[in-house]
Amino acid sequence: MNSPAKGYQRTPEPGNPARSEAWALLEAARTLNQTKDGPIDEFRAALRANWRLWTIFQASLIEPDCALPSELRGNLLGLANFIDAMTVDLLAQREPKKIEALININRQISEGLMDGARAKAAQAAAADTPTAAAAATSSPAAAAAPIRRTA
Repeated sequence: MNSPAKGYQRTPEPGNPARSEAWALLEAARTLNQTKDGPIDEFRAALRANWRLWTIFQASLIEPDCALPSELRGNLLGLANFIDAMTVDLLAQREPKKIEALININRQISEGLMDGARAKAAQAAAADTPTAAAAATSSPAAAAAPIRRTA
């Protein structure tokens, strides 16, 4: 059986949801960027793939057992609603500023997820050193969690 990841040059390592989500957002941003000036069918396919990704995030954010703080959940749901509206507009008419907005949102959320994953890894590595562990837990990025809940 073929792995769906074989179509990509690089894929995230399994077992790290935040990195997987960051990778998916960057991949969606890359595809949007590559197709923004190309054939409309390719652009719309990239736009729909990005929309599906954000729909998955929305579904995870409204789950009762979502681990994210309620304020962050609300902010991400608001952002997802904005992406929904932008996507509908872009399906009707391609507008460079709106495309760039979607690309930048994906990149920024991805960066935040990666910062959180790095902080979490640093915290785990520093657990053996009491001084370093205290510094790692005081970092706001250390509290970052993946958008989707894990089983």
